[in-house]
Amino acid sequence: TAMDCCRTARRLGGEDVKVIVRSGFEEMKASPWEKEDALHEDIPILNFMVPIAFTHADGKLTGVTFQKVKAEYDANGKRSLVPAGEPDQTIPCDDVLVAVGQENAFPWIERDCGIEFDKWNMPKVDPKTMGSTNPKVFFGGDAAFGPKNIIWAVAHGHDAALSIHKLLSGEDITERPLPEVQISSQKMGIHEWSYDNDISADMRFKVPHRDKVVALKDIRAEVELGYDLKLALGEAQRCLNCDVQTVFAAPLCIECDACVDICPMDCITFTQNGEEDDLRARLKAPSPRHDQALYVADGLKTGRVMVKDEDVCLHCGLCAERCPTGAWDMQKYLIDMTHAGSSCPSKSRSAA
Repeated sequence: TAMDCCRTARRLGGEDVKVIVRSGFEEMKASPWEKEDALHEDIPILNFMVPIAFTHADGKLTGVTFQKVKAEYDANGKRSLVPAGEPDQTIPCDDVLVAVGQENAFPWIERDCGIEFDKWNMPKVDPKTMGSTNPKVFFGGDAAFGPKNIIWAVAHGHDAALSIHKLLSGEDITERPLPEVQISSQKMGIHEWSYDNDISADMRFKVPHRDKVVALKDIRAEVELGYDLKLALGEAQRCLNCDVQTVFAAPLCIECDACVDICPMDCITFTQNGEEDDLRARLKAPSPRHDQALYVADGLKTGRVMVKDEDVCLHCGLCAERCPTGAWDMQKYLIDMTHAGSSCPSKSRSAA
């Protein structure tokens, strides 16, 4: 909200526009590119400043006084903003836009209808089924879990629809049908794949923007101009083909280490098995990130295990091209989530 307000204010004639925030720069809810665009349009962002008073003279607003604060964290990582001990700062201004976003409000829901609310007055919702404490009422999107991207709201809608389908079918809504999965090899020849496996070292190409002077003069002027053909092709070449996975067949492996030698990211290691922390430290490229699971395969003739760090894999297929026995393969992974309707399997029921 703040980023929209400040950039619109510049286009409506504001010459000195500032964004003043209670939290730190990194903790702001605005997306990184939104903050970058605001700074590009000469809008400073001042952080850790809490408004405490409006100043005025002769019935007109003259400024806002702020208290400087700093962030402190307790043993559980909970943040508190405490006075920084610096003098209060008054910033002169003609107008103030209070950009505090939105919050959910459910005063229209009777509190005796079986729907329980938490301390934030948000309905208690099962994140798996989207069901509330009233078995016939479901929530999703911002109304269920607060601000998220629209794609989450769509997913919540599908989950809720599936629950409603099963509820009306007399089934247990907590039993979720498994998705359909298809895996197919992409090999077309010895060194040929059905997908473009060339890798690119390019960083993300920035979307060209309209000249700042021109953009600020017209509120209707589109700022992002989009990619031209050359930039679009360059950006598309950065695709890592995440739908194509490396699949390893241990019985075919002769442990020649050819895949280890050719891997451009050092993401393949053959080593003795062990505890996870120890194993991560012994990889060719050590992997301390526990939030990224390792691909570990046993069954090798020497008793070693093959360990692959999926977090740095480029899906280039060089390991599969180099392998003399076909132990590595590149396989496309397609997943089709089950939605409510005819594709949702229901238990057969006989009429009474």
